[in-house]
Amino acid sequence: EIDRILAEVTGRLRPQREAMQISLEALVVLDSLVARARFAIDFRCVPSELSDATNGFAIVQGRHPLLVTQGIDVVPFDLSMGANERTLLISGPNTGGKTVLLKALGLFSALVQSGVPAPVENGSRIAIFDNIYADVGDEQSILASLSTFSAHLKNLAEVLASATNRSLVLIDELGSGTDPIEGAALGGAILEALTTRGTLAIATTHLGALKELATQVEGVVNASLQFDPVALAPTYRLTKGIPGRSYGISIARRLKLPDDVLARAEERIPVDERRVTALLADLEAREKQLTAKEKETGEIAEETHKRSRRIAERERNVRERERQLEQSSRREARQYLLEARAEVEQTIRDLKAASEQNQNAAREARKRIEDLAQEQGKALDRIETEDAESQSRANDEEVSIGDFVEVETLGGRVGRVVEVRDGEALVAVGALKLAVPRTALRLSTPEAAAPAVSVNIRGDMPEVHAASEIDVRGMRVGEVEDIVMHAVDAAVRADLKTVRIIHGKGTGALRERVAEMLRKESRVANFRLGAWNEGGAGVTVVELK
Repeated sequence: EIDRILAEVTGRLRPQREAMQISLEALVVLDSLVARARFAIDFRCVPSELSDATNGFAIVQGRHPLLVTQGIDVVPFDLSMGANERTLLISGPNTGGKTVLLKALGLFSALVQSGVPAPVENGSRIAIFDNIYADVGDEQSILASLSTFSAHLKNLAEVLASATNRSLVLIDELGSGTDPIEGAALGGAILEALTTRGTLAIATTHLGALKELATQVEGVVNASLQFDPVALAPTYRLTKGIPGRSYGISIARRLKLPDDVLARAEERIPVDERRVTALLADLEAREKQLTAKEKETGEIAEETHKRSRRIAERERNVRERERQLEQSSRREARQYLLEARAEVEQTIRDLKAASEQNQNAAREARKRIEDLAQEQGKALDRIETEDAESQSRANDEEVSIGDFVEVETLGGRVGRVVEVRDGEALVAVGALKLAVPRTALRLSTPEAAAPAVSVNIRGDMPEVHAASEIDVRGMRVGEVEDIVMHAVDAAVRADLKTVRIIHGKGTGALRERVAEMLRKESRVANFRLGAWNEGGAGVTVVELK
């Protein structure tokens, strides 16, 4: 019965076999992608630039993932190999991290070539190899009658037979397991053969003779993992270009071997070897000093850059504040000037209803007001081009309401302070009230104040001529304000009743700007577009009060 049921179920599923196979393959791909993504997130991996094996590689802040999983404080490493650097020979103390570094380099390439991001930082460049060969660990075999040294040689023979200039070869403890002299000679010959072939090889060693290979074979570079001689502990920091010391006696001293034994051991070290060890110690000390100075210089440069940015920001803020104050001062000065003119014009209109004698007096008063207005206009123009240094000059004298002060922007004219604000004061100069920066004020005396404008002046005034038509076609919107307001001023002084402003039709921008100014002008009774025989929409006809 069970066989029958199974056969029946199998028969029903058989038509869906192809679809199920496709779904299973899709699930496998999806599961693989999810696993890679989780790995990249958990180990803070970033996408790396891919490089041809002949161009070397660059690792920035590399971390072995197995160390990260242990939750310890991992010391990341930076390492780069150029196109002309084919062999890296790493030396240093035992338990210093040489083998971990070797495995990490091979693992990063294998991860990237499998579509998995490596645990490195931005700026890393991972090479793509046709094969990765590794001779790492103790592979002695009793059954195969292989000692440690024989097992290493068997692996290296296969590497020499197969490696190309696009291969990566990783060798741990090169030349170990036999007599140091013969081991160094054999290891040097193997690395020279790989380097000449163009293979990218990375090897670790304790043999002093191999460390000299970098001076004998072009393309071989030394590197070392540093050791703290004070704390007698490895720092796991990689230094390229300097061979490392093994610190065997220092480690033995930390492990409490008898002092007399250690002394005898130091005596047995050949003189040349001791001299080389002293030179390496000096190089390491100089490298540490250089690194410390580079760090200090970098910090100073960064602080200088930050200060420069802060100073530049402050300068921008000061310039912007000065510009805003200048614009505000100009607007208020112009507004006060227009209000003063409006009051004078109203007085003149009232006087026109009186005798001819009063009309002459009114004309003379208006002339004096217009002279003052011209001076104010020149002062406003000077504000635009005034040097920033004079604007930001500190004012040591405090001014108060009621004080008489000289206004530098009016050529030293004296006025009376009627209001004090932040950074500026409202000063009455004759019939005008102007908002002036306090830096442009100097204390003065009442005797120096300008005399009030009087309307009791007799005599005729020459007739004022003004144009009844102005043409602003072809000008920019920002250029017409002064021209139009000057024309209105002249027309009022000449007692004209109408003025024609020719602005053209175009886009209508000039027409709208002219209309906006005329709406705010108190001396304008009305304005309209021209009739068909006056120029139509290309002309604005202004009627003055």
